[in-house]
Amino acid sequence: MTKLVKIGKSQVLATPLGFGANSVGGDNLFPNLNDQLGIQTVQTAINNGINLIDTAYAYGYGKSETLIGEAIKPFDRDKLIIATKGAQAIHNGKVSISNDPDFLKQCVYDSLKRLQTDYLDIFYIHFPDEDTPKDVAVAALQELKDQGIIKAIGVSNFSYEQLVEANQNGQIDVVEDNYSLIYRKPETQIFPYLNAHNIAFVPYFPLASGLLTGKYSHPIEFPEGDLRKNDKNFNGENFKAIVTATNSLKPIAKNHDISITELVLAWYIKNPNITVVIPGAKTPEQAKTNARSMNVAITNSEYNIIDNTFKSFL
Repeated sequence: MTKLVKIGKSQVLATPLGFGANSVGGDNLFPNLNDQLGIQTVQTAINNGINLIDTAYAYGYGKSETLIGEAIKPFDRDKLIIATKGAQAIHNGKVSISNDPDFLKQCVYDSLKRLQTDYLDIFYIHFPDEDTPKDVAVAALQELKDQGIIKAIGVSNFSYEQLVEANQNGQIDVVEDNYSLIYRKPETQIFPYLNAHNIAFVPYFPLASGLLTGKYSHPIEFPEGDLRKNDKNFNGENFKAIVTATNSLKPIAKNHDISITELVLAWYIKNPNITVVIPGAKTPEQAKTNARSMNVAITNSEYNIIDNTFKSFL
């Protein structure tokens, strides 16, 4: 049985690998998504031992949460860890970011309805705004935590300075941010701060939108509306360097009789700075592949080889 990990100072216990749900209902992020396939993929992840589902209001502006609410109905809610995010205010079709305390509370209540649950295991402030003092925003969530409506408080996409401001009363349990083998900026300031304050870390885009799966060998032309279309890492010298580094991991993957995807995810699971890694999946088979990584035990030497292979991306 997979050993559970603790989310910071909270009492939330999660599998070390979760399910990133931006492609479940995230029609504003990916074209041609199939809702029923999304529900099936979430259920496959759960049936293969994953207990944390990470979504957000911004994924389809409520649609992802709604689909996940349907997907989790057959399961024991108390055995699942549901994480969502909010901060987007929509007025006359335009999206703005708000960390206003009353607005954040309303975001939580709205998410509860869409997810058809009476509590959230983790609620993240999805993005910082420009006006609200960050400790004031977090204090609003602390009120909901004290009431049992949320179990853990998180922030996402905060700068180091914003994080320090937000956590000045020690109320943050978890940070979710962009981090991968090819994007390692959090290692310099964020990781030392989190470790010193017992705050969990959850990286998003751990597979770099598929670049770290080993499936790409030449540049791909993505359709309009796809997140990857204008990503510099899918073009030119960046793309070549990433593909070369990723392909160099094939001997280690072969030694374990696993895919490069499983190997890379196993590296995150072994990384002492990471609490839960949340790769996305568009199909049940991808969800199964991701889940298998929880059973992969790489050696310290292999961990260091992978780490050093991508050090240049610091």
